[in-house]
Amino acid sequence: MNEAGQRKLPKIALYLFLGFTSILSVFPFYWMFVIGSNTNSEVNKIPPVLLPGEQFMTNVAKVFERIDFFGALWNSFVISTAITFFVLFFSSLAGYAFAKIEFKGKKFFFIFLLATMMVPPQLGLIPSFMIISSLGWVDTLQAVIVPGMVSAFGVFFMRQYVATSIPNDLIEAAKIDGCNHLRIYWNIIVPAIKPAFATLGIITYMNAWNDFLWPLIVLKDSSVHTIQIALRTLNDAYTTDYPMVLAGTFLATIPILIVFLIFNRQFIAGITEGAVKS
Repeated sequence: MNEAGQRKLPKIALYLFLGFTSILSVFPFYWMFVIGSNTNSEVNKIPPVLLPGEQFMTNVAKVFERIDFFGALWNSFVISTAITFFVLFFSSLAGYAFAKIEFKGKKFFFIFLLATMMVPPQLGLIPSFMIISSLGWVDTLQAVIVPGMVSAFGVFFMRQYVATSIPNDLIEAAKIDGCNHLRIYWNIIVPAIKPAFATLGIITYMNAWNDFLWPLIVLKDSSVHTIQIALRTLNDAYTTDYPMVLAGTFLATIPILIVFLIFNRQFIAGITEGAVKS
């Protein structure tokens, strides 16, 4: 009985720790809703209000009056989905090539790829804008989508995953059976790297959804604003209605949480499937 009790103590401590960290993780979203459901005067009280108020729908109505919320949400969805799709496709193709195909200059190109990850993206803003402007893409969604279609980190991540998870014998056996590289990629690589797709998809989608600087530069017209830029326009020059801003931010957070949960389930399912097969 003593040994059983001693085993339970670490589990109880672990569950308490996980519960505490879960509360800490959820609290910012709760606090966002609390501020978004109160008035400015209640928010500025000391001590601050800790319970939700009754003004959430009023603040949401103000957001809908000030900006085209659903239009901006749709623009963010289109941009984030397109960028995620192309990054997963090109990164997995390049990752397979760098991991399993021998070609001239392979090491040089891979080192060059890694070197680009050390260059701050802000350094490329001016030349990128000049290219986008010369193509006539300013105030269009492709101005954000096309520059984000390839990710150096995504290629590196996929290369490492393919190199460690796909045995060379499996590739050689497929070649003996007459499969070309495209067939190997589609029938062998893609099914085997589903967990990598889910993980990279989460990172890419969230980065694209939260991107602010580049869309702010190339998307001037309000009809093509992403949700991050649209929320910024809620700030006045002299005063800020924090409940209205936080109500809009809370609504804008819900879609990305849903996408995260969907990708997270696929990630767990992919790991479980691989464990059962092995």
